Amino acid sequence: MLSKKNLKSKIFAGALAFTLLVGNFGNKPLDNVSASGKSDINGKAPKYVFYFIGDGLGAAQRQAAEYYVQETTKNKDFKLNINNLPSVGINTTHSLNSLVTDSAAAGTALATGNKTNNGVIAKTPDGKDVTTLIEEAERNGKATGIVTTTRLTHATPASFASHNISRNNENEIALDYLDSGVDFFAGGGARHFLPQGWVDAMPSIGKSKRTDDRNLLSEFDDQGYKVFYGAEQSDSFRNYKPSEQEKVFAAFTGSHMPYEIDRMQNNNVPSLAEITDKAIETLSKDEDGFFLMVEGGRIDHAGHANDLTGVIHDVVAFDKAVKEAIDFYQEHKDETLIVVVGDHETGGMGLGFGKNYFLKLDQLKDVKVSVEDTLQNVYNGNREEYIKYIQDNFGLKDLTQEELKELNKAMDIVDKGQKDEKTYGSYNPVAIATTHILSKRANAYWTTFAHSATQIPMSAIGVNAQAFEGFKDNTEIAKTMAEIMDFKLTEIKKAK
Repeated sequence: MLSKKNLKSKIFAGALAFTLLVGNFGNKPLDNVSASGKSDINGKAPKYVFYFIGDGLGAAQRQAAEYYVQETTKNKDFKLNINNLPSVGINTTHSLNSLVTDSAAAGTALATGNKTNNGVIAKTPDGKDVTTLIEEAERNGKATGIVTTTRLTHATPASFASHNISRNNENEIALDYLDSGVDFFAGGGARHFLPQGWVDAMPSIGKSKRTDDRNLLSEFDDQGYKVFYGAEQSDSFRNYKPSEQEKVFAAFTGSHMPYEIDRMQNNNVPSLAEITDKAIETLSKDEDGFFLMVEGGRIDHAGHANDLTGVIHDVVAFDKAVKEAIDFYQEHKDETLIVVVGDHETGGMGLGFGKNYFLKLDQLKDVKVSVEDTLQNVYNGNREEYIKYIQDNFGLKDLTQEELKELNKAMDIVDKGQKDEKTYGSYNPVAIATTHILSKRANAYWTTFAHSATQIPMSAIGVNAQAFEGFKDNTEIAKTMAEIMDFKLTEIKKAK
């Protein structure tokens, strides 16, 4: 009979052997090899490449959006474009120093094929630059573009055209863009490109965040870019007709672009689909083709705020942008590659709550505003007024006694000037209590106000799209794209 000590030793040895077996298998992936043993990459490289990144776009986010459209249109056959692409896979997302990545490390992995620490932009943790897919596309003579619904200097877009030890150095990232050679920039974040003390009649911009006197918008103009800034110039952007190989810089807001659910109310800035269409129109003038990265960035922000409806509308907006690329693909099938990924999941969204076996996403159909940008600025101490507001704008009618108790608890916290970040994150407690009530009514819920380590769906179509299929790490997406395009990304040697 084994003693307890020997039994523990046997168990430990067995566990270690299993770990080593799994580790050895994982350290020797069959890169781009199909079941037949043949390489999945063949033929010439695509002339046109679309790289769509849904920030915070996990499986639940994809399905919630699809189910919501099916429910609200009564069309049970509806499919999101991103869920209808023929090549599919799943990706891990961990960073070098955490199983739960942030957008800087995830963006760096997707842009360069290299792991780094959370917070680092296209560098190794010790500060060495790593080559990005955008930089390689430029080296190969292609036109390049970066489109986002966040600030242009935010983590994901920055990972493609900048190098910085901290994602928070957005003024420095803005300077990098001047030397990046990217032909088409569009998104938000004008405040990092305008000089300190900048004053203008455009309320959509607000105050500058720069600490120097440089007007980077003027410097882009000096470099030959057609410059658009502020929501007030949205129509000029929409009506702009590019001639041969023109360059564009557009920053429509001071910070992030509005959530789609808010944008739909006034149409004051272009949608992600409109911007993507304009990018295609501009970049396709280059006879060598283009590489375009498009980020649906506010999917992530809605997830952080546990805003179920906000997530859904931004996923649908992202999907419409992908449709613009698919329309282009239909005209250039033998020359185009479209890859759709997420950088991580946000919010720990679950489609199912308690003991319920039904989703009730039709509960969301009367929501008119976002949680973060709109709802959390509404409560001013007048409880009756707030209840009336969420009845009219958040679809929350006939509140139960339990729901009123949750709201009053949050209102007490706000009225007393207190905080409870464990329950409400860093957001207004009244807004979070409200969005949680709505989520419960829909039978969906959240595990976190941050990111999760959940694996992420990938889908693709076009030239060599099949090479992205299977279970891959996010770094393999960039490496596979580099192999297809004959790009040379930085290879970091692992210490023995």
